[in-house]
Amino acid sequence: MNHTLSTPVPIGAPNQNRSREMQLMPEALARVRMQERLAEAESQRRALRVVQARKLQRRAERASLRARRALAIALMKQE
Repeated sequence: MNHTLSTPVPIGAPNQNRSREMQLMPEALARVRMQERLAEAESQRRALRVVQARKLQRRAERASLRARRALAIALMKQE
């Protein structure tokens, strides 16, 4: 008895799978594009946070310098 003939395979099965894959392609592409956009947005947010941190650091350094100058002036006036 030949077991390969006992389970018939529909003639259109490979074409149906291929057709289903073709139908799902736009969805898969849209998903990939969305993931890329999310990754790009996260990268831009990180870059913005770095820029803001550097700006705050420069501001703190300037404030520290002003405080040191004010202290130096105050000490010179006492003498």
